[in-house]
Amino acid sequence: ADPLEVLARLQEAGAERVGLADTVGYADPRQERELFERAFEIAGDKLTCGHFHDTRGLGLANVFAAWETGVRRFDACTGGIGGCPHAPGASGNVATEDVAYLFASMGQPTGLDFDRLMALRGRVAQWLQGEALHGAGVGLQQVDLVEPEGDGRPVEPEVVGDPGQPPGGGTGTQRQV
Repeated sequence: ADPLEVLARLQEAGAERVGLADTVGYADPRQERELFERAFEIAGDKLTCGHFHDTRGLGLANVFAAWETGVRRFDACTGGIGGCPHAPGASGNVATEDVAYLFASMGQPTGLDFDRLMALRGRVAQWLQGEALHGAGVGLQQVDLVEPEGDGRPVEPEVVGDPGQPPGGGTGTQRQV
């Protein structure tokens, strides 16, 4: 189905928020920029999130393309883990560490502590020995591009469960801003 037709139907049905995803990681930045520009024409500020996989190595470029159109929230995953059952061989989500570094390098605050993300990545590598991690740096997270609140210190990812053990039933971290 055409994602823009689905988006229009969701708007007609009263959706409060919608996001767009390249869950197989085959799109390129031009395609994503054009899609998000058209999607904003349909959904306006109800379009709140982008979700990208890095199968062809363009996930981070696609995050940037969506950001240029006005998206300020992105799903990301520590270590770039994940995949898509509909695309055998597809790599995982864009790595949270890469997204955080991209926006920090552009002076865009995320509230994430990069050093702690990298430390978490190391723990995830231990938990998932033998599994491939992707990106520069595991748990599905959303990276919100907002100013940190309160005292200005970065918000840190919260590790769920015993830090010495892999989390059960989930992907390992949660992030709220």
